[in-house]
Amino acid sequence: MKISIYGKGGIGKSTISCNLSIALARRGKKVLQIGCDPKHDSTFTLTGFLIPTIIDTLQKKDYHYEDIWPEDVLYMGYNGVKCVEAGGPPAGAGCGGYVVGETVKLLKELNAFFEYDIILFDVLGDVVCGGFAAPLNYSDYCLIVTDNGFDALFAANRITASVREKAKTHPLRLAGLVANRTQKRDLIDQYVEACPMPVLEILPLIEDIRISRVQGKTVFELAESIFNLNYICDFYLNIVDQLLSLPEGVIPIELNDQQFFKLLSNFYLNTTHLTSSSQSFLFIE
Repeated sequence: MKISIYGKGGIGKSTISCNLSIALARRGKKVLQIGCDPKHDSTFTLTGFLIPTIIDTLQKKDYHYEDIWPEDVLYMGYNGVKCVEAGGPPAGAGCGGYVVGETVKLLKELNAFFEYDIILFDVLGDVVCGGFAAPLNYSDYCLIVTDNGFDALFAANRITASVREKAKTHPLRLAGLVANRTQKRDLIDQYVEACPMPVLEILPLIEDIRISRVQGKTVFELAESIFNLNYICDFYLNIVDQLLSLPEGVIPIELNDQQFFKLLSNFYLNTTHLTSSSQSFLFIE
């Protein structure tokens, strides 16, 4: 199974990706996580350091694929999860999608791409070019990370458009949304009612998750010494159990920008109006 994880930049995709990789390994799966971001920090909490990227390695070998060995690009992470960082072109130059394609090409040449039960692509956020959607070419499922905010849901809606487009030529489905750092879900509920898709999990704002990232560890590793963190691991295990059940998923039909703005702005205005009216009534009493 191949899974691409998308979402707005800074929404917590890498933290979720690493913890999902460990959860999948805990379910007995052989897992490869591929970081698809030029800043190459997707797998940091799995390995404890910034591993060399595919692009770095190819440049050192003058792009001679035959001179590269699996140990040059595959790094062992916590709980047996293998890690690869695609890297990317310099800022303002080149295409990240090309780099993802070269990464997959190299892994196939090394006979590594098909050796794993699960391959998880952790994709950079806030890009809308075709290269941004390249990991979807190799995926069975897309998972979108969001929160209960306007900007994250706007990005999610754009990503659903990419999934719908890719699903025309690839056996790709949207597995659903994962809400991260979310106390309320009213805007999420409005969105999925208008654009139907599963919500796999709602992760609340938990300080220990942030701390684990800063310490360069997954929550699973941190939970080995802090026993009261096991309940956080259950969130990730719940997500992977749903994915491992091979859900049918959906081919979403995104809202156009006007529909999206109208949906959420009208909801916000109505909610604000009701709140203001209630406050005024209580004040009059």
